[in-house]
Amino acid sequence: MTVRKILALLAVLALFVAACGDSDDSSDTTEPAATETTAAPTTAAPATTAAPATTTAAPAPTIGTADNPIEVLFVPSVSAEEIVAGGELLKEALNATTGLEFNVSVGTSYASTIEEMCASPENTVGFIPAQGYVLASDLCGVDIQLKSLRFGYTEYWTQFIVPRESDANDIFDFAGAKWAYPDATSTSGFLVPSGVFQKAGIKVGESFEAGGHSAVVRAVYNGEADFGTTFFSPTIDADRNVIWDGTPEGADITADAVETCVLDADGQIECSGEYPRDARRNIREENPDVIQKVKIVTLSDPIPNDGMAFGPEFPDDLKTQIVDAMMAFAESDPETFATAFDAYSWSGVAPTEDSDFDSIRALLQALGFSLEDF
Repeated sequence: MTVRKILALLAVLALFVAACGDSDDSSDTTEPAATETTAAPTTAAPATTAAPATTTAAPAPTIGTADNPIEVLFVPSVSAEEIVAGGELLKEALNATTGLEFNVSVGTSYASTIEEMCASPENTVGFIPAQGYVLASDLCGVDIQLKSLRFGYTEYWTQFIVPRESDANDIFDFAGAKWAYPDATSTSGFLVPSGVFQKAGIKVGESFEAGGHSAVVRAVYNGEADFGTTFFSPTIDADRNVIWDGTPEGADITADAVETCVLDADGQIECSGEYPRDARRNIREENPDVIQKVKIVTLSDPIPNDGMAFGPEFPDDLKTQIVDAMMAFAESDPETFATAFDAYSWSGVAPTEDSDFDSIRALLQALGFSLEDF
C-alpha cells in the first residue's frame, strides 16, 4: 500500500472515531432526575451536537494537463543539455499525437531517477537501463512497456576501454588496475563488469564512480583511470547501417582508420566512412581526438536494452496512448525520432515485458546486490 493510500485511510478513520464520540455524548439527555418527593420531575433540555466540520479537498489536477504535466525522466548517461534537447523533440511529438502535456528532466544520478518514479507513481515516465528497471520494479512496481532498438539490436554491451597506448589486451590485465565506472546503478557500466570480474576471479585495484558514461571516457582520456567501463553500440556507416562484425575483436574502429577520425560537418566523428556510436563519441566536441586516444579492449555478453517504464500507479489509458504514440513516432518519422534519441542512439522501439530482464535479476542475486547497495 502506498504512503498516500495509508494517509487517506488514517484520515477516514479519524473522522469515524470523531463521529462515534459525538454520538455517545448526546445519548443521555432525557433521563429524569431520581427523587422520592412528589414534586414533578424536571426534564433536562436536549443537548445539541454540532455537526462535525467537513472540508472538501480540491481534486488534484488531471494528469497530463498544464497544471499536472507528465514528468519524463532521463538518466544522466550523457550530458544533460544533449538529453534535454532531444527530450524537447520527444515532448513535442507526443503532445501533438496525444494532446497531453509533458515536462522533461534529467536526474542527478540513476538512483535519483528511480526514487522519483517511486515517489511520484501516478505521473512519471522513465527512460532507464535494465538494472535501473529491475531495481525500480522490485522497489515499487515500476512497469516497463517498451525497449529500445539500436540499429536493429534490442541488446547492447559493456565495453572495456583504456588509453590507446595502454598494453592491456584483455580483462585479466585489469587486475589491480584503477577502474572508473559511471554509477553503481549502471547496468553496462557497473553491474555487468562486476559480474565479469567475479566470474573470472579478477580483483581490480582502486575504483571510483565517475558520474556518467561520458565522465568515464573523460577519466580514461585524461589518464585519471587505467580503464573504464561504459556502454557499447556498434559502428555504423553514412547510411546508418551497422558495419560491426559482431565480435569483441571487431568492436573498435578499423586500425587503419583510427588516425583519420575527425568531426564532420554535422559534428559527428567520421573515420574513413566509419561512424562510432559507443560512449566515446559523447565527448567528441571537447575532445575530437577521443578515438585516437581511447581504445576498446573487449566487450561483455549482450545486455537487454534500456527502455521506457511507467510509475506504478500511472493511469492505464494514458499509458496506452503514450506507448502507441511512441511506436507511431518511431515508424512514421524515423529521422526525427533518431534525432530526439541521439543521446542514447535509439533508432526505434519494440514491446517488452518484465521477464526480458530476468538475466539482470539473476546477476544481481549472484553478486549479492540488493536495493540497499545503491
